[in-house]
Amino acid sequence: MEGIAQEVWSSLQVEFSDVANAGDVTRIVVRLGMAIILGGIIGYERESKGKPAGLRTHMVVSLGAALFILIPLQAGMDIRDISRVHQGVIAGIGFLGAGAIIKLSDRQEIQGLTTAASIWLVAAIGVAAGMGLEVTAILATLLAWLILGALRHLENQIDCNDSGRGMAPIQGQESAGIETQSADSQRAGGQ
Repeated sequence: MEGIAQEVWSSLQVEFSDVANAGDVTRIVVRLGMAIILGGIIGYERESKGKPAGLRTHMVVSLGAALFILIPLQAGMDIRDISRVHQGVIAGIGFLGAGAIIKLSDRQEIQGLTTAASIWLVAAIGVAAGMGLEVTAILATLLAWLILGALRHLENQIDCNDSGRGMAPIQGQESAGIETQSADSQRAGGQ
């Protein structure tokens, strides 16, 4: 019985030997923690605007991207080979971002492009954090926060200016616009 216990203990020691010292633990905690925090900053902005992919989604995407990079680095993979990991992360995030995009056929609009782009961006920020490029990840987060938050006011001004011009509908959409307006009027009258 003692021989089995010793074998189990030795196996467990080998299984948990991927982190050899306090320096490795610190590096892992800093990189993954940075990815979570930076993804959370962008996710908070999306959440505060009522977008479907918000705080938790952005944090998890950033953490996952950091982990996908950190694991091969810890395993000693050559930096040139890690480019294949980058490609996989980018392709996978493309599918997730596509799920955030919705086409509203009754209004002839597409929504969710900015949220999809922010998901894509937090994956890149997570990759930077996972590679130990924390300053790059922080600068990218600050720029994204400015774009998503501060430029919203400029975008709203542009929208207000365009709506006052009485833009003509696109050919073939005249009747769709009339139907949408009448449907909106019926909904408003019924409430």
